[in-house]
Parts: sequence; structure tokens; C-alpha cells
Amino acid sequence: MTDVESPVVFALMKLHAELGGKIKDNQREAAKLRADMKHVEAVLQLVKPGFNAARIAPRRRYNPNPLFKRGHTFRAAIEVLKASPEPMTVDQIMAALFRSKGVTEPTRDQQRHLYGAVNKSLTNNEGKSVLSDAGRPRKWSLLGS
Repeated sequence: MTDVESPVVFALMKLHAELGGKIKDNQREAAKLRADMKHVEAVLQLVKPGFNAARIAPRRRYNPNPLFKRGHTFRAAIEVLKASPEPMTVDQIMAALFRSKGVTEPTRDQQRHLYGAVNKSLTNNEGKSVLSDAGRPRKWSLLGS
């Protein structure tokens, strides 16, 4: 059996070809989106001559969390901190939030998204309603507790 006939090599070649196809599709989509943006910029120039489209910042799409509605993550984290007798890390808060939603084994994506949401919401409210220590990892507690 030669290397080319090996099932592992064949599977890897097939995967490589699929990934290459996805890259080509994404490049075509990116080119189409760039052309669409140029058309929008041209219409803006017609409607408002001298308009600087470079001032328009690209906007990220909101990627909804299926476990928590928008704005509920911080409230849920506050409830976890209220129930805790001692400061907690974001990982501990995140584990408690997953337990509260009945998720026993969260996927890596769920962990990443919830970690980012909890960490960002706590950081945004630091000094207002929550405090953190200077240690690593940071431990969070309620202001005044």
C-alpha cells in the first residue's frame, strides 16, 4: 500500500480540499460584500456629496446567547455573587450560571461565550456594583459586602 492509498492520507487530502473550497467561497463572498459597500458609498456620495464613508465604523453582529437574554447575564452573575459568602472568580461564577440553567457539560463555545459575557459585564460595572481584587485570577464581590 503506498502513502497515497492510505485511508488517513486520503481523508486528510479530502479535508484539505474541503477547507480550500470554503476559503474560495469566503473570498468570493468577501469580494461581493466589498462591491456592495462600494455601491452604498457611491449612493451616499450622490445623496450627500463629500460624505466621508471612512468615518463609519464596521459594526459587529450581535451573537445571541441561547441561555441568557441580552442584559440578563450581569443580573444572573449578581445573583450568584449575592448567594456566595466569599468572592468568586469568573470561572466559578460561570460554573454556577451553567448549573442554574441545567447545563451539566457545556461545550467549548458555550464556555467561551459565557466567560466573555460575564467577564465583560463585571469589568464594565467594576466600582459601580461589583469590586475585584488585584490577584490573578481576579475575584469578584458585590460592592459593600
